[in-house]
Amino acid sequence: MSEQITHSFIIPDDHLGWRLDRSLTELLGKYSRSRVQSWINQAQVQVDGATQPCKFSLKGGESVHVVIVAESVNEQHQAENIPLEVVFEDEHLLVVNKPAGLVVHPGAGIAKGTLLNALLYHSEELAEIPRAGIVHRLDKDTTGLMVVAKSLIAHAELVKNLQDHVVQRRYYAVLRGQVISGGKIDKPIGRHPHDRIKMAVNPRGKDAITHYKVVEKYQKHTLIEASLETGRTHQIRVHFASLNYPLVGDTTYARRIQRVSGVAPELNEVLANFPRQALHAHSLAFKHPVTAEEVKWSVPMPEDLQTLVTALKTYSAQ
Repeated sequence: MSEQITHSFIIPDDHLGWRLDRSLTELLGKYSRSRVQSWINQAQVQVDGATQPCKFSLKGGESVHVVIVAESVNEQHQAENIPLEVVFEDEHLLVVNKPAGLVVHPGAGIAKGTLLNALLYHSEELAEIPRAGIVHRLDKDTTGLMVVAKSLIAHAELVKNLQDHVVQRRYYAVLRGQVISGGKIDKPIGRHPHDRIKMAVNPRGKDAITHYKVVEKYQKHTLIEASLETGRTHQIRVHFASLNYPLVGDTTYARRIQRVSGVAPELNEVLANFPRQALHAHSLAFKHPVTAEEVKWSVPMPEDLQTLVTALKTYSAQ
């Protein structure tokens, strides 16, 4: 039996002149524009009590209701017995520690072997939740904590909390260069103007805010803890690359060669062989969507990142 999620919005005044589909994609946050357009075309969206086309021009202040019918993903994606490190699970939530190399959701050229496929195998009920309960993402080679909604109530509340920026997500990142002190990066992020696969600081992009503090300084690197006020694609990687402090191992936003002049050859070997961006989502905290209890989880760095940090400490002390 299908279940429904209803979202209600008042269109912000600064969306004056926006198309309906563009505005809803921005307000809903976790759904693609094509998905939003399909709901509008299927009369699942009402503006001031009436259906409107995707291109409908907004004035600001309209009352909008969106009805999302939970769709079965079993017909599209296959359940696969992929091991999951479950940190917490109850009737409404599942928290997992994602390893490096695991893609979160099937996409272009990737139909299986993802976290979504693993979730469908782990919990059959997730087949009735949009995107198998996935409400946020980590890049393929970023490790750490992710929360998954196991009920429609939890899904709606978690999506809202992420939009309202009340979910606390903290990351460890190893940067090239010595960061002097903590701070705040407030730079909008959008598609790269020349490389559509990449993101970039872009004045036409969406607001993006990263807070950070220095955890440890090494000879020519820094371990920082970053927290996200927004959740843009590649946000931490793009923000620090824009300050000329790219993440170690990030071949998208920094040069592939990680070798640094003036450090021990042994450390350069470790840096050159580090296989991914040095980024780990170590802490997750929010109010439980059903019990309203404050919940928090944390996980240590994975072995490869611990080895990198140990090498930086060891050779910086020499």
